[in-house]
Amino acid sequence: MLTTGGLSPGKAGHKPSRSALPNTPNRRIDPGNRLRTATVRTTVCDVAQLLLVEDDASIRHALVRALTERGHAVTSTYTALDALQHVVNAPPDLVILDLGLPGLDGYEALRMMRAVSQVPVVVATARDDEADIVRALNAGADDYLVKPFGPGQIDARVRAVLRRVGEGDRPRSAPIQVGGLWLDGQAYEAILDGIQLELSRREFDLLYYLARHAGRVVPKRDLLTHVWRMPYGGADKTVDVHVSWLRRKMGETAQDPRYLYTVRGVGIKLAAPA
Repeated sequence: MLTTGGLSPGKAGHKPSRSALPNTPNRRIDPGNRLRTATVRTTVCDVAQLLLVEDDASIRHALVRALTERGHAVTSTYTALDALQHVVNAPPDLVILDLGLPGLDGYEALRMMRAVSQVPVVVATARDDEADIVRALNAGADDYLVKPFGPGQIDARVRAVLRRVGEGDRPRSAPIQVGGLWLDGQAYEAILDGIQLELSRREFDLLYYLARHAGRVVPKRDLLTHVWRMPYGGADKTVDVHVSWLRRKMGETAQDPRYLYTVRGVGIKLAAPA
């Protein structure tokens, strides 16, 4: 069980840490199957990018270890202000938020997150009063978990919230093909020139949105609104970094693009090779 009893706070001197992402190479698919018959299936790498905001060092380390072992990529911090910077500059798939934080209260941090982002938030706290639970849910929390709890329980809660969010955001249209790139928005499948692409959920959502608008320059503000669910905008650098990751996985560069083009001062365009 992950508990608060008998654990030292360990607030000072700890730098935010990030677990390593699984290094899964792209796998080749028989080109005689999917791109001609629409039957080969590929999957997005099911790795959720989590931001853990917890000021108790022992609980923070235990949660990072437990969630990483269950296949998530976890960034951790112990202050609300640092968490807000992460949400704006490097938006995660989900935030796990303690309420008793130093400096800025968790409720205020939640309110500020909701002002700039619709990122899912699971509150994980020792506060078990009904008024606290109602206040957090009314402030925009997607779920509320009371300490102590086991690692299996928080993993299940995280996955349940991500499923709900995924069902709401998942595109429902038919597969899209742009040149040798094939994307299925319902099954989260991606193939490029017969090779399976291992993409994070966010990378796939970005690529799929661009494919839906193939041949058009999509402003970064639109991408932040529709892909990152940040209606009030965010950092353009967030888009740039994810486009860079996509280029690397698709075997191209900004200097020698095949599919992904950056139009300086305007946005991003996905187009089939000439």
